[in-house]
Amino acid sequence: MSPRPYILAETTWQHVKDAAYEVVVLPWGATEAHNYHLPYATDNMQCDYVAAEAARLAWEAGAKVVVLPTIPFGVNTGQLDITLDINLNPSTQLAILRDIVQVLARQGIPKLVLLNGHGGNDFRQHLRQLQAEFPTVFLCTLNWFKAVDRSKFFTAPGDHADALETSAMLHIAPALVRPLSEAGSGHAKQFRVEALRQGWAWAQREWTQVTADTGVGDPAEATAEKGAAVLAAATQAIGTFLTELAAADPRDMYE
Repeated sequence: MSPRPYILAETTWQHVKDAAYEVVVLPWGATEAHNYHLPYATDNMQCDYVAAEAARLAWEAGAKVVVLPTIPFGVNTGQLDITLDINLNPSTQLAILRDIVQVLARQGIPKLVLLNGHGGNDFRQHLRQLQAEFPTVFLCTLNWFKAVDRSKFFTAPGDHADALETSAMLHIAPALVRPLSEAGSGHAKQFRVEALRQGWAWAQREWTQVTADTGVGDPAEATAEKGAAVLAAATQAIGTFLTELAAADPRDMYE
């Protein structure tokens, strides 16, 4: 395989020293159980794929983007009793992010996109704090799985090891997906308190009280074809965003 110039892990100093990157993409996933049929690295594999494909589209459109290695651990404070669900506290994430942004600021790289692949991660408050500390680096974040309207592809709701994630993995790494006949139903209990159930009030879900198989959402309608379509739509949207961001002047972002 030829090295991809937009993937830092595959690139040498000979190329990087003269690349003049405009946008750095940092994928951030998680290591956690995904029902009985998906691997623990599901979020990381999806982040790797989406970041690389979106960056390819942006690079081919002339954008100077580069993807950092995916950070494989996320916030899993609601899953501490699930074996080897690895938790990084939000404060730990902030410390990691601060070190990375400090490097970018020192080296004059103007923009960072934090590409999130795990529902338990929420980087917005981190970026608010770091933006004040490092005003020369434009900071933003996105959840790749929100770049598409899931209702165009799936009828059943869900947000973890559901039909969307299962379809994506059937496209990305089908050999690692167990037969759907082995998957749990993904049935998830709802909060008894009405405002929490409706979603306008929020509290952390305690995972083993909510779901028996660690899934939230029925994966039964998943197919590799749907996965290819969802990922194509998401990476096209994100690739366009990266292209526009690379061309944007951080000092003139509003109209």
